[in-house]
Amino acid sequence: MFSSKNTFYFLLLALLISACNAGSNETQTETPAPSPMEGLSITKAPFGESPDGAVDIYTLTNNNGIEARVINYGALLVSLKTPDRSGKMGDIVLGFDSLAGYLGDHPYFGATIGRYSNRIAKGEFKLKDKTYTLAKNNGENHLHGGPGGFGRQLWTAEEMKTEDAIGVKLTYVSADMEEGYPGKMTVETTYLLNNKDELLLTYTATSDKTTVCNLTNHTYFNLRGEGDILDHQLMIKANNITPVDATLIPTGELMPVEGTPFDFRTATSIGARIDNPHEQIKIGGGYDHNYVINKASTGMELIAYIQENKTGRIVEVFSEEPGVQFYSGNFLNGTQTGKGVTYEYRSGLCLETQHFPDSPNQSQFPSTTLGAGERYNTRTMWRFSAR
Repeated sequence: MFSSKNTFYFLLLALLISACNAGSNETQTETPAPSPMEGLSITKAPFGESPDGAVDIYTLTNNNGIEARVINYGALLVSLKTPDRSGKMGDIVLGFDSLAGYLGDHPYFGATIGRYSNRIAKGEFKLKDKTYTLAKNNGENHLHGGPGGFGRQLWTAEEMKTEDAIGVKLTYVSADMEEGYPGKMTVETTYLLNNKDELLLTYTATSDKTTVCNLTNHTYFNLRGEGDILDHQLMIKANNITPVDATLIPTGELMPVEGTPFDFRTATSIGARIDNPHEQIKIGGGYDHNYVINKASTGMELIAYIQENKTGRIVEVFSEEPGVQFYSGNFLNGTQTGKGVTYEYRSGLCLETQHFPDSPNQSQFPSTTLGAGERYNTRTMWRFSAR
């Protein structure tokens, strides 16, 4: 039989075990998982006056210090700061310090492009046996929605939050026959920043008449923040490009990239083959071509990435689109200055997620026709890191 002394010790041990378990449970209760919204913030401030009204700038910041700045003129991304491998923040996109630069002549820095991104041959297309005539603002062709395209319009802005992100939704109503396009179109561009260091761009549109629609963003990246982009490493998940004629309009064919300067299926320095005497390189003055993405599905997936070895910065590009226009800044010529930098030849690169150029005139390409009452919806996402 147990003595009273043994009974006392067993009771004491039981009390100690119970206290330890209670303490353990209490500790778990006091350390809940951090909120996905922790550290996310958005601020609004005046940014100047456009011919159509006041322009505001929205600053989105996450808990790692990544900062995206968007204005409601042109639904433009004017600044994007990310850390390098040592944690130093730097602006990785080309642009201006004030609204004046965006109101003047500029090469679409950070702009939302529409109704139709890229080129339409000879400034015309046909829908339902009717021919529509557009502005010829790129030689004999139509480019990026015309001189009064979406990147030149004042949008209505609204701050927004989701379960794990903060952002701004910008809305523009394009009148029937604006820039020659049929249908009254309501367009929304949304920028959302989260704590996974991702910036999500969503585009939606509806029209009351059948029209064409192909929206994108025209941000110029330079992950070092200065100099040219020739030492940036680039990967594009594409086996083919759509080769172009002398006016940069697709010929309608697909050209394999294998064995050519256009092969970026493995990360390669942009400058390694940019001056190759390949006929397509000569036409574009470098890279200015639509890549046909090797899509595994219609959903969003990794299609490309850029890496700059000096800073370690990386931008991964995810998209739902069948193509991406890789442009190596061949027409930058030192006439634009912003953020204390003169934008010289090839000082920025663009990866414009899109349907193919001139699709309204090329039935073999994926269609860009948007029927009356139908909903256009596409997403692109940039993920930032450094190593």
